Amino acid sequence: MCGIAGFAQLRNVSYVSALDAVRRMVACMHARGPDACGEWTGDGVVLGHRRLSIVDLDARSNQPMVTADARFIIVYNGEIYNYRELRRELEGDGVAFRTTSDTEVLLALFEKHGERMLLRLRGMFAIAIWDTASAELFLARDPYGIKPLYYAHTKHGLIFASQVKALLASTLACGEREPAGWAGFFLWGSVPEPWTLYRDILALPAGHWLKVRAGAQPVLHCWYDIRTHWQGKQAVLQTDDLRELVRQAVADSVRAHLVADVPVSVFLSGGIDSSALAALASEMGGRIEGITIAFDEFRGTARDEAPVAAGVAARYGMSHHVRRVSSAEFNEDVPKILRAMDQPSIDGVNTWFASKAVAERGYKVVLSGLGGDELFCGYPSFQQVPRAAAVGRAIAAIPGARMLMRVPCAYLATKRSKPKFAGLPGFMSSLEGIYFLRRCLFLPDEIPALIGADMAHAGLERLGGFPPGMTYAGASDGASAVSLLESTMYLRNQLLRDSDWASMAHSLELRAPLVDAVLLKKLGPFTRSFRGGVGKAMLAQSPGESLPESLFNRPKTGFELPMEQWLIAGAADSASADSRGLSRSSWARRWATRVLEAVER
Repeated sequence: MCGIAGFAQLRNVSYVSALDAVRRMVACMHARGPDACGEWTGDGVVLGHRRLSIVDLDARSNQPMVTADARFIIVYNGEIYNYRELRRELEGDGVAFRTTSDTEVLLALFEKHGERMLLRLRGMFAIAIWDTASAELFLARDPYGIKPLYYAHTKHGLIFASQVKALLASTLACGEREPAGWAGFFLWGSVPEPWTLYRDILALPAGHWLKVRAGAQPVLHCWYDIRTHWQGKQAVLQTDDLRELVRQAVADSVRAHLVADVPVSVFLSGGIDSSALAALASEMGGRIEGITIAFDEFRGTARDEAPVAAGVAARYGMSHHVRRVSSAEFNEDVPKILRAMDQPSIDGVNTWFASKAVAERGYKVVLSGLGGDELFCGYPSFQQVPRAAAVGRAIAAIPGARMLMRVPCAYLATKRSKPKFAGLPGFMSSLEGIYFLRRCLFLPDEIPALIGADMAHAGLERLGGFPPGMTYAGASDGASAVSLLESTMYLRNQLLRDSDWASMAHSLELRAPLVDAVLLKKLGPFTRSFRGGVGKAMLAQSPGESLPESLFNRPKTGFELPMEQWLIAGAADSASADSRGLSRSSWARRWATRVLEAVER
């Protein structure tokens, strides 16, 4: 896991200014790669890299890495889990390797197949390759968008980096506000891709590549769209056959994600997802330690994950470490959290403390159960959203029904402090609308009071769609539609992005075996069969020794923190929340104003 940065010249610019800009970006990302730092300069390009050594720890695998004939130069962030198989194939074709790294395999594959090599990769990645022969820069990102990659077109050329803050540190990117980014954050609690808070800076969309060279228009291409795995006809298998498919597919993904030349740990909560991963890794012979964060506020309640996690660790013979986090530590860490947060989010604090605990134990790699709910229908939304959408469509079909609903919905929104009820008449007639009401932070009508009428109007217009920032799911059934939306909205724009900045701030590589395109290809066609707890039960049964029954019957709590108590008890709540009339709102709304207040400083 690393940080990458670079500059490709499209117009005249001095060598010194380009090199200095890349060095500033690389310096900004020190935590992403404290083990090594490198740069490469050529005619019209500067590439920079920070390395966190995970595979082939030798300095020979430092980046930027250059092919033997000096034509291609790569900087890359991520892990290619099937690189050993790809290497054997290339060696069979006569390719000789100087290292045992996945980086060199990527270079050799690109030299042979060009961008078509992306379809051969299993992993998480953000890749930049410079072709000296064509003076062309190639950027690419993995199918789910696990690893971030941002770019900006400047008056001199294109700059790119693993972090938005790194691009700003270059001083070449403009810091002018992007209305879509600001409106999108208040709508969703995270900035929807491809937007950022800044007009000139965009995220390279997940599953896309970009080619840039002087004198030609940039070419942006979607090479992998994960939505297709839910949009086709759903498949059917007998229950026992599907259970076996789940067992084999999940075990295969866990095995792939254990590839490393350093020890691996696991975020061990009291949930099925992380427990199943930990159990499978242990059964595969991995000497893995489970690490759990706990809070005094939850002690003795169903929300306390430590006792359940301890039971799982004992069942599978794992070592286990519990790290307690207090309100005082939260308030002490708030400034560090906000500095590390690359794009604003109302989430990620949980992963910050879990990553901190893992790093304190000396690990560089951790497995996470992230993505299990999206793949195996674990959220209540899988049942509730399709049902509510069916009811909403029926009501909306009644003449005058929407008009009659406005008064009672407005009453519930204001008098009962249920602001989302105000959006029910407008959004209830589609599954996407109901999903939006479930996941949104603020309604579109509330955005002008937060960022001003002009910016709100421009932002909502630029986001497009109805609800704003969304497109029609087009899935074959309700459960598949929810899985698609949770994976391409909540998982991609919030959970994965937060996992990246929160873990990398502690120089930690977070791997998510349940967020894997190969796994999705195998199991996505069976989403409908996973409804009603069936999918999570099959996941729990995937280890050789199934997870304990207590996990099946335990109420779903999620990866929670006592944020409400902490914000009330400490100094982390923001005065701007009160100034915007949000002092009595949910903790998420108040925290959102605190997050953007830090950005504005």
